[in-house]
Amino acid sequence: MPAIDLGEKDWECPWSGPTGGQCLEAKRLTDGRVAVRQSTDAAGPALIFTQGEFRAFVAGAKSGLADSLIAD
Repeated sequence: MPAIDLGEKDWECPWSGPTGGQCLEAKRLTDGRVAVRQSTDAAGPALIFTQGEFRAFVAGAKSGLADSLIAD
């Protein structure tokens, strides 16, 4: 879904890259789902997750399941 369709209010930036400008922004939707967009492309696409999907994503990232994606 285009992130612009979700409005500009209430986006949070809990993740930032070390050089700034490399942020993921998240927004809790009224139905409880979570939208995620790239901060440098606020009008671009947003990924929409159920609470369960987003909870699993965060838990997996915390436990290291995504570490291989950022290895040099």
